[in-house]
Amino acid sequence: MTAALLAGGQSRRFGSDKALARLGGVTLLECSAASLEGAPHRLLIAPPERSYQLPGWITEPEDRQGEGPLAGLEKALTWAEQFGSGWVALTGVDYPLLTPAVWATLFLHVGEGRLAVATLDAAGHPQPLPALYHTALRPEVTAALDRGERRLRAVLQGPGRILLSRDALGLSSHVWEDADTAADLERLARFPQASVPER
Repeated sequence: MTAALLAGGQSRRFGSDKALARLGGVTLLECSAASLEGAPHRLLIAPPERSYQLPGWITEPEDRQGEGPLAGLEKALTWAEQFGSGWVALTGVDYPLLTPAVWATLFLHVGEGRLAVATLDAAGHPQPLPALYHTALRPEVTAALDRGERRLRAVLQGPGRILLSRDALGLSSHVWEDADTAADLERLARFPQASVPER
């Protein structure tokens, strides 16, 4: 499994670069990466002007900068293809409470003919992050971008996509919490931070 971490967002709702915001004294960038440290290949997708430091990760920009998270997925799948056909674990810097158990649980549902494994929130809405995407999706993602599609959620439609209820996965609900705003980050500080790396 190849790991890919999206860190190219504008953080407009957050008010500052959320990747460098801190939770328990550790940056969200480090927190979000911690759950994927076991992956043999790890890609941090970030603009070249951002000097993020994440040991053990290769940092590269999107090939289509400014075209949204779907362009980030295209970059991740293209990069992963060099290691052969396989799965990409994709998340963003705003999911700091993820744990290795999340990825292990999602990986239980991969199989022949499957192209994506993602989750449904409590309201039944598909959530494209965090999720697993197969490299076989790359031509479809490229075609969607060429048509002007920018939404990551768009690739969760069609055959081979497995959408799992988060409530049924047996994981603590807090692992799915994200930090879109500074207020969200304050709320997340009240949860156990199982994925925060020790310093």
